[in-house]
Amino acid sequence: MEQKQFPRLNRQEADVVVTKMKEMLMVVKTDLRRPATALPEAGLLRSYLLILFCLIVLTGPVMPNSALAAECFEGRYFSGEGDVEYLQLLDVARRMFEPDPEFQNIAMLYNPAWNGFVEGPKWGAWWVQNSYGPTYCVLPFLTEPYITFLQNAQDLWFNQMGDGKTSRSFGSFNWTAPDGALMDCASDNSAIYKQGDGRPEIHDWGMEFTAAGALMQSELLLISRDDKSIQRYLPKLERCANFIETRRDPNNNLFLAGPAGNLLAPSYAGWKKPNGTYDKAYLTGLSITYIAFLDRLIELEKLADCQQKVKLYTDHRDSARKGLSLLTTDEGYFIKYLDPDGTMHGVYGAEKNGYFEAVCNHDAICFRVADDMQAHRIYNKITSIPLLRRNDFIITNYPSLDDMYESSGIFGFGTWVNGGHWSTCEARMIMGYYRLGAYEDARRSMKKLLTFAQRFQMDNPLKDFGNTPWFDTAPINLCYDNFGPPAAMIRGLFEYLYRSDGLTLLPHIPPGITKLQQKFPIRFGSKKLYLSTVGAGPVTAVKFNGRDWKFFDNASIHLPYEQTPVIAHIQIAMGGAYLAAVEPMATAESTASLPAEDDEFWKGTILARLRALAEKLGKFHSELIQANLGETYEAAHAKLAVDYISTIKERRQLLSEGKLKLLKEASQVAADESYIDTAQKLCTGLEKVLESYAQSEKAEKKQRGVST
Repeated sequence: MEQKQFPRLNRQEADVVVTKMKEMLMVVKTDLRRPATALPEAGLLRSYLLILFCLIVLTGPVMPNSALAAECFEGRYFSGEGDVEYLQLLDVARRMFEPDPEFQNIAMLYNPAWNGFVEGPKWGAWWVQNSYGPTYCVLPFLTEPYITFLQNAQDLWFNQMGDGKTSRSFGSFNWTAPDGALMDCASDNSAIYKQGDGRPEIHDWGMEFTAAGALMQSELLLISRDDKSIQRYLPKLERCANFIETRRDPNNNLFLAGPAGNLLAPSYAGWKKPNGTYDKAYLTGLSITYIAFLDRLIELEKLADCQQKVKLYTDHRDSARKGLSLLTTDEGYFIKYLDPDGTMHGVYGAEKNGYFEAVCNHDAICFRVADDMQAHRIYNKITSIPLLRRNDFIITNYPSLDDMYESSGIFGFGTWVNGGHWSTCEARMIMGYYRLGAYEDARRSMKKLLTFAQRFQMDNPLKDFGNTPWFDTAPINLCYDNFGPPAAMIRGLFEYLYRSDGLTLLPHIPPGITKLQQKFPIRFGSKKLYLSTVGAGPVTAVKFNGRDWKFFDNASIHLPYEQTPVIAHIQIAMGGAYLAAVEPMATAESTASLPAEDDEFWKGTILARLRALAEKLGKFHSELIQANLGETYEAAHAKLAVDYISTIKERRQLLSEGKLKLLKEASQVAADESYIDTAQKLCTGLEKVLESYAQSEKAEKKQRGVST
């Protein structure tokens, strides 16, 4: 007997049928629970079973790729279906930016001295090159009090930027930086204007430091869209641009930089002249980073309605782009630099200077200085050199640099700035992976990072070609750089191009993930965006708060600022997937309140002292909530301090239950102490801030002749 072949539903049709049947199932199920119905109970039961059978058939072997057949994941910050391992990696990545009982997290880098971030417990300052990747990638989802912490850290640069008059000492050096110059690093009482390692006596000013620092500040302002902040920082950013312009060669639109004027200094020596001295050369990284900075400065000038400046900086950017052709090989990738005599450095395979420079190339992809065609050509070159990622992370260059002014000790290949690994660079590389659809490379990178995170060894740089912590005998390590890869794992999903007229989302969702939901908001001025996707492939439909959204094409979604709701639940369908009705957003869970007063947790002198202050901050937080000030920095800082103490208790509980893997004894002790140390700093830091408010208020009253 001939079997009839019934037409098969496509994915969108099947999703519609499944959704309708689910609705019918719920109706019948509800009726079954009522004491009286219009149908006999047996009839209802048959209806229920029939619909249930149809659902099983539709979502079982006949439709193996349907949403219901996919494996599900439900995490604290991400949920979804499909590639569960990738979803888990995303969730762990996001956990690192909140108090977490298992993983080192960004709050551990809080420094009360300036109420902001510090590079690391062993590094008492804030570096441009180390923060570049992490900061750029974390900005869209960074919330208070971390936004204030980051701005205070960056103010260490901008409050001490060069003015051509003020001198600052470093060791035996007394430097007066040119107006508009930023620095290698700064603390609350120092600024190192040149790369301080190596041979500072021959080093140039921080040319690419300035471009990168200005880019980070510009991106922060574009995301916040705060008029007062833009007015405050815009003149400083313009000074940065004007400083870099002093190095433009008008004949070729390239920029001259001397030794250690590059971002990953001092891996660049500049032009070695016949007499053995070093002078300026045309540095590719400076052009690329400056162009990316100008892209953002132009948008800020538009927000400030400074049309003349828009034209000025647009001309600067466009002419700088023209110069890039002189720094590009026939294969499409960028060299590291060009000597004034025409010698090229960084042509892979050449007899001399024949290395591939990864940093300027992955930055060109990350910041879209390279167009799509060139980005693919650069990536193809990277993949053709396996030893660039021999330990899963990308290193700075391969093979060894032969044009540094030093080659021994830490300058040796695979150790520091010559073939070592920097997670700040890895962050920008991961953004490139997402842009080009190289999701397995991103997965590989995050999994490698976890091998360090699970041991509390998030150190930077990593020697042995990215395989060993710098302080490899320390019980634990932590540097801000290491938060770059997890931040990039998250930003890369939608990339987020902030402009004066709005925000463009570029979905880069791994095809194995058929459903994705971010349970935390993305910042867009004063607005919060909650994003979810269904399906795979090109964008085919978008809904905002349940309503159809028309501003999209197959690769992007545009959000004009004025037309974007204050709270926007954005659903994105890809590959023709069906968008179901908006479901209530399951937001990230809140951390528990303080342990009870008589809890065993408080036993011990240190925690007993901490309890009084924590309770005071908890009360302060409650009062701010009642006064409708729960969204302020102060409220967020108070909540973070209280939450961190609860996290300590949660960590102890998990350890006692055997749910966390124990570290080596010395590392375990140091790791546990780092949580208490962080809680103390958060509490005392906020107390110090509030005391400064009181002192300022008294001073203001005194100036006005009011009794204090």
